[in-house]
Amino acid sequence: MPSTMGSTSRDDLSRAGAARAETASGTTDGTTTDSTNGSTGTTTAGTASAARPGDVPLRLLDEKGVRHPDPAHDRWLTDVDAGTDEARAALLALYEDMVVARRIDAEATALQRQGELALWPPLQGQEAAQVGSATALRSDDFVFSSYREHAVARKRGVAPVDLLRVWRGITASGWDPYAVNMATPQVIIGAQALHGVGYALGIQADVERGVVEPGDDGTAAVVAYVGDGAMSQGDVNEAFVFAATWQVPLVLFCQNNQWAISEPVTLQSGVPLVRRADGFGVPGVRVDGNDVLAVLAVTREALHRARTGGGPTFVEAVTYRMGPHTTADDPTRYRDASELDAWAERDPIARLAAYLRAGGLLTDDDEARVRAAADAVAAELRAGVVALEDPPPLSVFDHVYAEPHPTVDAERAEHAAYLAGFDEGNDR
Repeated sequence: MPSTMGSTSRDDLSRAGAARAETASGTTDGTTTDSTNGSTGTTTAGTASAARPGDVPLRLLDEKGVRHPDPAHDRWLTDVDAGTDEARAALLALYEDMVVARRIDAEATALQRQGELALWPPLQGQEAAQVGSATALRSDDFVFSSYREHAVARKRGVAPVDLLRVWRGITASGWDPYAVNMATPQVIIGAQALHGVGYALGIQADVERGVVEPGDDGTAAVVAYVGDGAMSQGDVNEAFVFAATWQVPLVLFCQNNQWAISEPVTLQSGVPLVRRADGFGVPGVRVDGNDVLAVLAVTREALHRARTGGGPTFVEAVTYRMGPHTTADDPTRYRDASELDAWAERDPIARLAAYLRAGGLLTDDDEARVRAAADAVAAELRAGVVALEDPPPLSVFDHVYAEPHPTVDAERAEHAAYLAGFDEGNDR
């Protein structure tokens, strides 16, 4: 398999390379866009067989911000489509959440460049996928995420500074998972999918044993977020098997941002990722991940299915990582600027803003208020990070196990002796 890290990758003649050549316009999701109404049609890019209807990502807001009716999914958006003051407030909240998420991302990137963070995984471009799906959650639902779901964490109630504690290297956990019903970020690729299945099994078991009584809207549910690269991991495939076998209340939400670090999604899959759900007997849906309304509708439907005994759903949100994989990455080594330009035209925030502007729902005053709110969060973030204190060195051994452990105790003593060697006046 050719690497995309070298200069020859753009001339790769493998099937994956050919697929990328066919999508030089930046449309690496296997679709083309009709410039008149934003509708999509399937190309041969990234597919090894005939196109299927489900290959076309669901879209309710096109790239120009035009709303396209869809009765099957509009029923999940009655609160934002109502035309009331409450509906306008809900739409503006979606917009503000995305703007603030992007501002947090920019500030965190700057903090890393200035030496205040060891590393940072940017989310720019994926705001709609995260905000739309997180908005669909109930407070009793539980989230398992990878390391890039900063906007989801903020929606769950995580304080801005707590998003960065881990990336400053001073803690193994940035927040209390049970305070916000969201586990701290998982760095091992795809492992959180199995964690999500296990938690969902627990919900199911509590109901079966009568420990928890389902409400009128069903049980709590679980969302596990993965990236396109994680779809080739064994943990994710095992999660599919367990979820399908036990029909657990789980939504496995894949943000297909086109790049698994330096490898394009077409290199790991000859068909859209959503088709993989078929092999496990799990319903799958492909959605335009830059359309916050479509993401909200699809996630609400999937969560309803999970809560009411319908079992798991796989969601592939087709989006794009506009920045590097992490701040240690140089994406110019493996992707063309033209691809970036093409996806910039699909910007999720600009798309929603265009829709709101056209309907008279977003004024200049609203824009100014949102920008001010985003700047305030960024200032709070920066002040909080700079004020963080390094923990005592030996605290790294705390909480490794729930009970005392002789090996850890020995390692703690050995490290304490090592540190003591640096004490002033030590002759060693």
